[in-house]
Amino acid sequence: MAGPGPLGRQELERLDAYWRAANYLSVGQIYLLANPLLREPLKLEHIKPRLLGHWGTTPGLNFVYVHMNRIIRREDLNAIYVTGPGHGGPGVVANTYLEGTYSEIYPHIGRDEEGLRRLFRQFSFPGGIPSHAAPETPGSINEGGELGYSLVHAYGAAFDNPDLLVCCVIGDGEAETGPLATSWHSNKFLDPATDGAVLPILHL
Repeated sequence: MAGPGPLGRQELERLDAYWRAANYLSVGQIYLLANPLLREPLKLEHIKPRLLGHWGTTPGLNFVYVHMNRIIRREDLNAIYVTGPGHGGPGVVANTYLEGTYSEIYPHIGRDEEGLRRLFRQFSFPGGIPSHAAPETPGSINEGGELGYSLVHAYGAAFDNPDLLVCCVIGDGEAETGPLATSWHSNKFLDPATDGAVLPILHL
């Protein structure tokens, strides 16, 4: 991995390819029941009857995720990613699927075409997974169904964990809630000798 400074063309291309793949997987979860690789023209039966998950927040969440992974690898960081935007769940699931964690925990969602079909079908579907980051999402410590708690969860993870960096993405709607407004004061309780750091990112 390159050190600090401008990124090289090859690394930028890899990051962009990963980001685009995460975006595709996110869109697929929102819209598709079948035909995950679009091997045939879309038909009505390939599309979910009810669409949940907010596409608008997802590319930004995927962008932060891919660059956090770049920095984690480059700096050998101990870091976690907390997402506040409620229906940004497709992005978190897409990234854990791409990196392999999702299939490790849910082996029936394999890293092949059938696994991809199952991944898409189960999203926000009866018997599947919620449209927001939830306890079923690998690595998630924040329930995205109720807005306002991402930053306080991020600070909670950082307390008494001096080597941890918590990257917390805060959504625009969440930023208007009472719990989130109060959470901004949590930095007053961090002790740099005994606690980790929180990097809040306001995602508008």
